Amino acid sequence: MPDCYCGSTISIENCCLPFIENLRVPATAEQLMRSRYVAYVLKNADYLIETTHIQTRNFHHKKDILEWANSTYWLKLEIINFSNTSVEFKAYYLNNQLFTNVHHEKSNFLFQDGKWFYVDGQIF
Repeated sequence: MPDCYCGSTISIENCCLPFIENLRVPATAEQLMRSRYVAYVLKNADYLIETTHIQTRNFHHKKDILEWANSTYWLKLEIINFSNTSVEFKAYYLNNQLFTNVHHEKSNFLFQDGKWFYVDGQIF
């Protein structure tokens, strides 16, 4: 079994995939953030929308998520810093012209009704 795309040394089947397949719920904001990165790799826009908080969900459209996911080849995820409700990360990828890029963001999360949700992020 291959290691998870989120950068852990755990297999994807035992790491992020159970979250994406709605078999388990992430216990921390960091787990949710890692699973959302994997959802981008797997082009699973439904999971990305479902895990976005209802207050900001209308700013995220399935078409746009899939367009970006389909125009990138994700290379790796690097967690820079995290707290209980935020995760700063760098996601390295190749764009459709095969140039290496880095998406550097500090994401904010909210725990509500027994689940973590992505709220918004500051891009650096």
